Amino acid sequence: MEENEQSEQALREQVCEMCRDFYKLGWVSGTGGGISIRSGDRVYMAPSGVEKEKIQPDDIFVLDRRGTVLETARGGQRLTECAPLFFSAFELRDAGAVLHSHSSHVVLATMLATRLEGFISVLEFRELEMLKGIQGHGYHDTFRLPVIDNTARESELTDSLRVAIERFPESPAVAVRNHGIYIWGPTTSKAKTQAECIDYLCEIKLRMHQLGIPDPADRVAGP
Repeated sequence: MEENEQSEQALREQVCEMCRDFYKLGWVSGTGGGISIRSGDRVYMAPSGVEKEKIQPDDIFVLDRRGTVLETARGGQRLTECAPLFFSAFELRDAGAVLHSHSSHVVLATMLATRLEGFISVLEFRELEMLKGIQGHGYHDTFRLPVIDNTARESELTDSLRVAIERFPESPAVAVRNHGIYIWGPTTSKAKTQAECIDYLCEIKLRMHQLGIPDPADRVAGP
C-alpha cells in the first residue's frame, strides 16, 4: 500500500516505529530529534520534549499543509519547535517525510565544515561508494552538504534552513553546526535511507580525519 493510501493509525504507528529505530541508533537520545510524515494534505509529527522510544500513536500531532494543528497529542505534549523547519522542506522540496537527527557522527563532522560566507558552511564528500545512496549522486560526484550555524531556539533556524535548501538544490539535507541534521525524501523510506547514507559518510570523513588519511574531497581539481 502506498504511503498516501495508508490509514491514519498506520501513519501514527510509522512515526512511532521510526522514533524507536532512531533511538536505537543513538540519533534521538534524550528528548532530541523528530520525525514528520506527510500523507496527502495531512502531516503526522512526533511531539516535543518526550523520550522518542516511548512515543505511542496517541502522542502524534496531526497538522494540515499550512501548519495548522488539526489533532493535538492526547497526552498533553507540546508541538515540536522543529515544525516550521519540517514545513520548509515540505514546501520547498515537496517532501513526503522530514527527519531530524542528532547523530553524533553528523554533529562532529559539522565542526570540520568549511565556511563559505555568513552563516553557511559546507561539507564535501567524494569517491565513496555510499555516495550512490544519495539521490542524484554517483561515486565520482561531489556531494555538498550545507551546514548552517546553530541558534539558541530551534525555530530560529528556519530562515537559514530555507536559504540553504534553495542554495543547495541537489542536497536532500541541511546540517546544523554542533546540533544535528534535517533530512527529507519523497517517501518515508527514501528519507530514512538518505539519513543512513549521510550518517555513514560523516563517520567515514571523521575516521579519515582522525587517521590522517587524505580526503578525496580536498583534492584540487585539474585544468
